[in-house]
Amino acid sequence: MNRFRRRPVVLAALASLALGGCATSTPDAPGTATTGVTSAAEEVAAGTGIWDATTVHDISVEVDEEAYAAMIATYEETDEKEWIEATVTIDGEVVERAGLRLKGNSSLRSVSADAEPTDLPWLIRLDKFIDGNSIDGWTELVVRSNASKTALNEALALDLLAEAGLASEHAVATSFSVNGADARLRLVVQHLDERWEEENFSTPGLLYKAEAGGDWSWRGNDPDAYTDVFDQETGDDDLTPLIEFLDFINNSTDEDFAAELPERLDAQAFARYLAFEEVVENFDDIDGPGNNAYLRYDATTGGFTVVAWDHNLAFGTSPGGGGFPGGGVPEGGERPEGMPTDLPSDLPSDFPEGMPEGMPEGERPEGMPEGGPGGMRGGSNVLVERFTALEEWADLVEQAKADLVEELYDSGYAEQVLDRWVAVLTEQAGDLVDAATVEEEADAIRAVIS
Repeated sequence: MNRFRRRPVVLAALASLALGGCATSTPDAPGTATTGVTSAAEEVAAGTGIWDATTVHDISVEVDEEAYAAMIATYEETDEKEWIEATVTIDGEVVERAGLRLKGNSSLRSVSADAEPTDLPWLIRLDKFIDGNSIDGWTELVVRSNASKTALNEALALDLLAEAGLASEHAVATSFSVNGADARLRLVVQHLDERWEEENFSTPGLLYKAEAGGDWSWRGNDPDAYTDVFDQETGDDDLTPLIEFLDFINNSTDEDFAAELPERLDAQAFARYLAFEEVVENFDDIDGPGNNAYLRYDATTGGFTVVAWDHNLAFGTSPGGGGFPGGGVPEGGERPEGMPTDLPSDLPSDFPEGMPEGMPEGERPEGMPEGGPGGMRGGSNVLVERFTALEEWADLVEQAKADLVEELYDSGYAEQVLDRWVAVLTEQAGDLVDAATVEEEADAIRAVIS
């Protein structure tokens, strides 16, 4: 039985192919883990305009070649992601002096002066240099990287995340190009900024992003100690709530942790989140090698909620897997752009966000899990460890997994949504990806959800 409210627009969203995000608040239920603060999440309607998922959108970017080369050189030398000016055209609407910068961590491993800019992951900020620049009121778009040609795995995962009652992002397929190069099929998603937060939550708050190279340890009360481990994305600069939460989850006694966590964290939503990541077989999550999660502080309740991010390895996709569980380039397919050829044959060829950029042959990177990718957890996270160590909350995660399998898979919902994404690509993106590849990658996902 679904413990979360299903939004009334779900069936309409299916009919219209609108695969945008939604989030719902969790009702109280008996037991410590299901009472306490909730996330004040809003129901989010289907995406419109640039976030209309029923169409393949056209995005072209023009940048000065010298500015681009300098930006790449700076990243190669310092890992700093500089902004440069760009002219961005979205579905025929031209935005001058938009901002463009690299987005990602290990997904930028192949960045060099010879890299094709059309294939790189980007953050586009339309109002970076001119206030008020926007498309349909939106200012930030993330051009995602994916080992597969279709990115169907991430597109589907984001829609299922919404149906699960958790904050998600609108996602759309795009024909994307830089400086007149041949266009590529790229998935573009919302950036978790102030506008996204307003759409997904009804109360004011602060949004913190866990950095790939960081952890969730308590480093004292000096905000400067957290510069490289968390980045504040929304609200006035204030790390105090975050520092106090990290102090609690790291230093509280077991008794205090069990008693007080539900007043500091939406525990039921967190259990639902952990269950979801396992159900969609995404190991690169909050305690995966990429440290992929946001923490949102609710300024009204004083509680936190964990917000999911990064699903390009969902459905058992290995880091170089081309969309297929277990890894490997699809039969008859091409090696993904930027995929190295000098790694050992038994190791993945493109690591999740936050993994080391290189590894000596025969060595496993610290935090890399043993075995195959599907459903495994790759690192450690003190909140996950302490939460799941308590039987009541571990049971809540297991129940949520059973609920989600029934709601998303057994119901046929996931397959219906996947079919609609397939229809969009086969009917509108034939010049970007052939229908056989779309079906091949969709069949790999069907093998997981069935």
